[in-house]
Amino acid sequence: MELTPQLRRIGNDIVAAHLVIADDGITVIDAGLPGHWRDLQRELAAIGRTTSDIRGVVLTHGDSDHIGFAERLRRENSVPVFVHAADAARARGEESTKPAWGGLRIGPLLRFLGYSVRKGGMRTQHVQQVREIADGQVLDLPGAPEIIGLPGHSPGSIAIHVPAVAAVFVGDGLTTGHVLTGSQGPQPAPFTDDPATATASLSRLEGLQVDWVIPGHGAPWHGGVPELLAAYRAVAEA
Repeated sequence: MELTPQLRRIGNDIVAAHLVIADDGITVIDAGLPGHWRDLQRELAAIGRTTSDIRGVVLTHGDSDHIGFAERLRRENSVPVFVHAADAARARGEESTKPAWGGLRIGPLLRFLGYSVRKGGMRTQHVQQVREIADGQVLDLPGAPEIIGLPGHSPGSIAIHVPAVAAVFVGDGLTTGHVLTGSQGPQPAPFTDDPATATASLSRLEGLQVDWVIPGHGAPWHGGVPELLAAYRAVAEA
């Protein structure tokens, strides 16, 4: 799905990945679920590109619903996969956590689980080799993505600021569509390791001049960072 000519979305409000498109190639932000591989191929075909145009995958964190087709791209196309050093072991499958789920409703939960199963969530392959990145880096990839540390959901969660497309990708730093409750709008994401730290980390987005704030779950936000943070904090403090 096209958000702008240089920014496209794979997946839906349940789980999504994104493409940053430039003349010198494509940067993939997160890799969704394994079954999104076919969606990736369709999206590339729609813009007259192929996997050979992909220069890198940048993960917002190392959870299984964000690394879906990353290993396949790395193995079959020699595409490097970048992840914050604090989440590198998680992306490689060497460690995991079991954070509390929090509240849920059966309908949204079943939709999330059903979609995950249909898209191959039970057969995710961990990334065998990753390139570790750190807060403050600007990566030599299409769009020149800037790394902003956003710990809380996981120790190595990041936001990825891409000025070239006026967007910041926040992974599970927040959600605009809660996959367990169905609640809509900016709010804390489920499955978060350290909710207090996650909320505090969002202050790092203040001052960003972007048109899009894009989570891994939920609709892209097209209403400005101050408005998003105000809506998020109203929910978090309720």
